[in-house]
Amino acid sequence: MSGPVEIPFKSFIELKPKENTAIYLQIVFEFIKAIQTGFLPEGTKLPGTRILCRQLSVNRNTLIKAFQDLESQGWIETLPNKGTFILSQHKQKSKDEFIAPSNPKTSENNIGFTFKKSTILENPTETSTLPYQFNDGMPDLRLVQNEILARLYVSKLKRQKTSKTYEQIQIQSHLNFKTHFSNYLNLTRGLRISTSNLLTASSHEISLYLVTKALISPGDKVVVASPGYYISNMTLTNTGAQIITIPVDQDGIDTNRLKEICKETEIRILYLTSNYHYPTTVSLSAKRRMEVLELANQYGFVILEDDYDFDFHYDNNPILPLAAFDSNQKVVYIGSFGRSLPSGFSYGFVAAPSEFILELEKHQNILEPGIDVLKEQVLSEWINEGEVHRLSKKNKKIYKERRDYFVSLLNEKLSSKIKFKVPLRGLAVWIEWLDKFNLITLQKECAANGLFLPKTILYQTKDLTATRLGFGHLEKEEMEKAVSILCESAEAISNI
Repeated sequence: MSGPVEIPFKSFIELKPKENTAIYLQIVFEFIKAIQTGFLPEGTKLPGTRILCRQLSVNRNTLIKAFQDLESQGWIETLPNKGTFILSQHKQKSKDEFIAPSNPKTSENNIGFTFKKSTILENPTETSTLPYQFNDGMPDLRLVQNEILARLYVSKLKRQKTSKTYEQIQIQSHLNFKTHFSNYLNLTRGLRISTSNLLTASSHEISLYLVTKALISPGDKVVVASPGYYISNMTLTNTGAQIITIPVDQDGIDTNRLKEICKETEIRILYLTSNYHYPTTVSLSAKRRMEVLELANQYGFVILEDDYDFDFHYDNNPILPLAAFDSNQKVVYIGSFGRSLPSGFSYGFVAAPSEFILELEKHQNILEPGIDVLKEQVLSEWINEGEVHRLSKKNKKIYKERRDYFVSLLNEKLSSKIKFKVPLRGLAVWIEWLDKFNLITLQKECAANGLFLPKTILYQTKDLTATRLGFGHLEKEEMEKAVSILCESAEAISNI
């Protein structure tokens, strides 16, 4: 960062003196959240305690106590005669839990027992009632075809009763669904899997959680891209993994840096969004794809390939996942299905060697012991009758039109202020601002004019000022208004 005094701490450090939680603990929690969400990047120099006390309106002894706690957990480092600095996550001491205050009277809810309190899993997402909103690339639920699903659901409910037991129905229904689903993945994503290589879960997040639970032990080293996906980073860090970050350029992750890391230390997992990197939207180049597979085979690490947005591609020959070319069984492939379906119908899945799938099922039986028979039967027919292909084709046409119109608006209104590349897939555009200004200031200016920018789409470091703008949920008139507010707000803060 250019200078510690310039950091707007009060915009993201929120202290509540009236709450029962001690102020020093509130400071600890708020600083950890700020580090995890990128407001305080690696290497940031913090101001002196006297200056920061004035900014946060707290007692210096309270702040010193909080800093001692943060340093003991490895979030910050104090160097004599140099100052206090934010540590990178791979240098931290992997303390992800706190013990609630032992005195019940000091607990926020005045409960009579202590419990572990995770700061890593604090939900960073925000909600707003403002009329116009950007997100990180979500589909438009107004495009959902409820009538087709309703017809299939009703037809299933009206069918005659069977003599089979409920357990028999569950087993047969689930196997039938996995058969149709594995065939669908083989057809659309170039995989070569059978039902034994597939696990389906109620959500993408559950799939990721199950995989990390089975693969990672505390202290294992996991490589992730920077900037990266905050949700997956939280899940990975919560396992006790030591996170190592590598940069991303126009061709994806830096494989030269990955090779250096492999020579320096033993890594357990490379977490990768290869086809559509989150948040920058770039794809891993063909050359680097082969290099990643070769490095995994040479050094023995697992590639955890997260293909969260495959369904939204706009070219006739989509880039296939690494899992389609994995001849050495080094790739565990997770993804999502049905993001354009009504809430509750989407699925997460894992494609991997059959022995690993069996292990995941043990953990899933605890988290998700039941099978929604009707839901799986409906989706099996949805796939079998070709409705999923028709809906996908229709939605891709709509989202491509929206992408093109959104890009035209950005070029028309913000071309002198930003640079970006048109994404070949997904529902968001990554823009980098040419002027250096504080994105929290931009967020507040936009909010004053009716446009909500959640903090999770704002990326700011010493060398980067960028925003991930989701367009998929916006119709043309909504886009026009949102981009106009964004443009006017950027103009306003640049003139301050």
